[in-house]
Order: sequence, then structure tokens, then C-alpha cells
Amino acid sequence: MREVLLIVARAANGVIGRDGTLPWAISEDLKRFKKLTMGKPMVMGRKTFESLPGLLPGRRHIVLTRQADWQAEGAERSHTVEEALALAGDTDVAVIGGAEVFDLFWQHGTHFELTEVRAEIEGDTIMRSPADDPAWEEVARIPHEAGDTHPAFHFVSYRRRA
Repeated sequence: MREVLLIVARAANGVIGRDGTLPWAISEDLKRFKKLTMGKPMVMGRKTFESLPGLLPGRRHIVLTRQADWQAEGAERSHTVEEALALAGDTDVAVIGGAEVFDLFWQHGTHFELTEVRAEIEGDTIMRSPADDPAWEEVARIPHEAGDTHPAFHFVSYRRRA
């Protein structure tokens, strides 16, 4: 069975973005993101795609957008969850944002990898937590101390309850 992995970093107050970017810089989170997405098709919204520093090597970029004529080099356009999943084929898929795309894929997700940023962060993009949904069960938690340039954070893994 295909895994649909939702991957996000989220502050304690639900913030996942500010002005189209991540409102923190946690190198361990970026390394984990790369490890979790490498070799998988990634599904994202148009704004998330446009916020990337460029095409991420070793991964397909499937962009979910309402804009019928939108296109970008290296991106595959889709207009529905079903179309995005069909483009991905039978392989596992990583859903990487933004908040609206996470909402659309919430019921399709089989796994959720959350970087839980242990701080209240100012931002303009907010999303719910799998911890607040009984459909998700926490199965692993790895705490990390605050550093000189970042707050404390936890890597938390969830699985959809059967």
C-alpha cells in the first residue's frame, strides 16, 4: 500500500510560515526533510513551490494549483488531490505544504512527520496539529535542545490509526 507522508515544521501556536518562508532556520530539520523526501514525488501548493530555492534534486515536484494555465519548468501541474496522486503513480508520496494542501490531504495521509518547534512564533500561515486529531497516533518523539540560532524542537512521528 502506498504511503502518503505529510511533512511539516510547526510552531507551538500553529505557525508554519511567515511571508512565504519558514520563520526559523533549523539545519537538522532541513536535513531530515531531505532524508524523508529523497526519491519521492513531492506534492505542494503553488506558493510552496515558488518559495523553494529551486528544484530540489532527486525528487519530483507535483504542484497543486487552481490556476489552469500555471506552469513552471521542472514542475508537474495538478488541480485535484486525485490528479496529484495519479501523477505520483503507485509510489509513496510526500506532501510538503502549504496549509491548504495539508488540509486537502489530511484524510489521505498514512504518516505524519512533524518538526514541533517549541516556541510561539509570529507568522501568517497556521495549520492544525495531528496531536489534536484522534485519527493520528504518536509513535515516536526525539527531543532537541535549543541552539544559538534556533528554539528547542522535537521530531514527532504519527501514524494513522487503523
